[in-house]
Amino acid sequence: MNLSFFDQFASPSLLGIPLILISMTFPALLLPSLDNRWITNRLSTLQLWFINLTTKQLLTPLNKKGHKWALILTSLMVFLLLINLLGLLPYTFTPTTQLSMNLALAFPLWLATLLTGLRNQPSASLGHLLPEGTPTPLIPALILIETTSLLIRPLALGVRLTANLTAGHLLIQLISTATIALFSTMPMVSLLTFLVLFLLTILEIAVAMIQAYVFVLLLSLYLQENI
Repeated sequence: MNLSFFDQFASPSLLGIPLILISMTFPALLLPSLDNRWITNRLSTLQLWFINLTTKQLLTPLNKKGHKWALILTSLMVFLLLINLLGLLPYTFTPTTQLSMNLALAFPLWLATLLTGLRNQPSASLGHLLPEGTPTPLIPALILIETTSLLIRPLALGVRLTANLTAGHLLIQLISTATIALFSTMPMVSLLTFLVLFLLTILEIAVAMIQAYVFVLLLSLYLQENI
């Protein structure tokens, strides 16, 4: 059976049961658990330090009203980060390469920020659709453009995360396939492609971390506009 490069993005299954739910819940096992001791191990201390640093970074653009979202934003950040990084391991599956999952995360959270603004300050939220000082003939077209830009935000969030992770995984598979194919015929060229593969893997680790941060940061910016 011939396999294509895109088969790695298909959800694995066992006895006809999709294993994507297991791959999504597995990162929760890596999070620190509650403990009554004052002194924890080094891993828990490092995890708590990272979560604290992440929370501070995400809450920087928000005022005090937006701090109620700290648990949601931090949990989403850690969840996406762990899934993206675990997907780089051999024989694993990355759920965030699925556009359906990314949209399922982006749309409800974006809608929550929008409804929060319409409930608390409807005039200011609707005022974003028409910048101050707009010429009268351009008002209908500008409102239509701004409305389209507002509605396309969750799609942009999902597509951005999906496209970046998918492109990185495809490049890694292409270069690794070329490295194996050239090893027997041209060892020196294969060594060079392996070096490129190593550098690309480091870049993909950085992309996995940055994309998780960008996804949550944009949600916090959307929230700030509505509070």
